[in-house]
Amino acid sequence: MAHIRTGSVNIPVQILGSTGSIGRQALDVADRHGYRVLSLSACSNAAEVEKQARRYQVTSCAMTDVKAAQLLKTALADTDIRVYAGAEGLCEMIRSFHNEKPVVLNAIAGEAGLLPSLAALESGIDLALANKETLVVAGPIVMEKAKKHQARVLPVDSEHCAIWQCLNAGKKREVNKLILTASGGPFFGKSAEELKTVTVRDALAHPTWHMGAQITVDSATLMNKGFEIMEAAYLFSVDESQIDVLVHKESIVHSMVEFRDHSVIAQMSVPDMRFCIAHAIEYPRRNQAVIPPLSLSDVGALHFAKPDTETFPLLDQARKAYRTGGASGAVLNASNEVAVDAFLKEKIRFPEISDLIAAVCDKLSGGRDVHTVEGILEYDALARSETKNMIRRR
Repeated sequence: MAHIRTGSVNIPVQILGSTGSIGRQALDVADRHGYRVLSLSACSNAAEVEKQARRYQVTSCAMTDVKAAQLLKTALADTDIRVYAGAEGLCEMIRSFHNEKPVVLNAIAGEAGLLPSLAALESGIDLALANKETLVVAGPIVMEKAKKHQARVLPVDSEHCAIWQCLNAGKKREVNKLILTASGGPFFGKSAEELKTVTVRDALAHPTWHMGAQITVDSATLMNKGFEIMEAAYLFSVDESQIDVLVHKESIVHSMVEFRDHSVIAQMSVPDMRFCIAHAIEYPRRNQAVIPPLSLSDVGALHFAKPDTETFPLLDQARKAYRTGGASGAVLNASNEVAVDAFLKEKIRFPEISDLIAAVCDKLSGGRDVHTVEGILEYDALARSETKNMIRRR
């Protein structure tokens, strides 16, 4: 059954990562609010992209897997839809819309989202950012590109979307601190000893959100929240020392801002990413709801606790990477991607994820003086290689 449109806004959008969780939810919002979906991208699921492309009558598609691009091109041969291939092809597709400037929703997973983000900003196109690695890996470069080309970075992550809204309650100079909330993942309250025996299935059993495997494990290690500290620092131009984290298992308060008069402004809603997607794409307008209403009487109680950074050290590892700067974020992210993949394949135990990342970050600390995209990507590759080597030696 087609969704009933609750308020057509006819905004042109490009959806990158359209077959993933955020991408699919973005298409649901597009159905409800009447966005014009101009282009789509994915890695390798050509069959799904073909269905999406036909349904939304897009202008173009990009597949970063070259073989998948050829399959899609053949499947869409009876249409006028142009198919781009590879990572550079994806960036070329984004740039091809520099005159129309459709909002680019970047929901690509991992470091692969960086270059498409830069392609959008360099074309003066607003970026609705759900790819946290864009800022973790190259935050200063990305924000400078946005400023230079007068493009906006619009946060889609629920925590940053919340802070963005809360900041409207005061002036920048009046902000005391930002407070990110975290679900705590499936292992909140467990000891370091208990974590030695957790399984992949345990780690993927997130209590609130339904996400991909990588980000679900990142939530379990608190790496995801560490990344969000870095993101918030870059997005809102605050130092990481002004950013606190609170575990909030209900995931109703998505984040808060404390002002200098100690007033705390919070943003609350049911946990549903469709709200954040719509808010970023349609900002500053608020359209009709795409999520259910929040009933606090049904929720009953809200709980908050400090995170256990001794048992979950990656939160502080992320702060260290931010303070070090340069390519440190790229090293942190790359090592994390490889370590989590090894855990998912049961090559290492859960606590070894943080051990490996710390070791790689220490070994490649020389990246602090790197400030170019090329240099950052070089350290990304070094970190991946070093992490794989350490895993083989275990």
